[in-house]
Amino acid sequence: MQRQLLSIRMPALGGQGAVTAAHIIATAASYEGYHAISNPFFGAEKRMAPSESYARLGIIPIYDRGEVVYPDVIMVFHPQVITMGKSYTMPFYSGIKKNGLILINSEENLLNAEDAQFLESLNVKVLTKDFTKFAVELAGTELATNMAMLGALFGAIGVVSKESIEQGIKDRFLKKYVASGGTATLDSAIERKFKKKLELIEKNLATASAAYDLAREWAINNGLEPFLPPPPQEEKVA
Repeated sequence: MQRQLLSIRMPALGGQGAVTAAHIIATAASYEGYHAISNPFFGAEKRMAPSESYARLGIIPIYDRGEVVYPDVIMVFHPQVITMGKSYTMPFYSGIKKNGLILINSEENLLNAEDAQFLESLNVKVLTKDFTKFAVELAGTELATNMAMLGALFGAIGVVSKESIEQGIKDRFLKKYVASGGTATLDSAIERKFKKKLELIEKNLATASAAYDLAREWAINNGLEPFLPPPPQEEKVA
């Protein structure tokens, strides 16, 4: 039976942008027409310390803002979440639901035989990819790792369009500015004053889009069906 609600847990390290990714995921899902919320969980707020973020998407209203204990999807942002146990839940896949999905940002397979056997018994699919290297190659910075991860998420679960992802990214990064000159247009002011920001947004969009395509092909090859039914049309954000 297809889900009505999709819960996502994102174990990461401080500074990787998992909180931003969760916000964009929820925003993009909202643009697509789904109910969606995101929330972070912090321990020590410092770079490379364990952190965790959550997102929930669904075709029904969402009221739960607590930790995601039983996720449908787990997005591992750094290998140390697994290799050094930098996770608030151990093992990192604790609570994963049957027919779930795990995305791991790593250049190599970090699952031992016991892990692989357990996840296979639940029909949990695992996509392992060095998304940091992927981000550096496309955006020129490892700071775009979160864009690669969220693009891959949506490509794998097959429920949010690239157009909505673009809207979610722009909503997060492209604030509205008022031109100071009496005759200057808003567009020209943004182009002149915030050119670097616009260029960064374009790189983020390109990274998310390419990761989406990669994961969409992987999902099709592995027989993954969309994780949620289409949203009610009347709910879609104009």
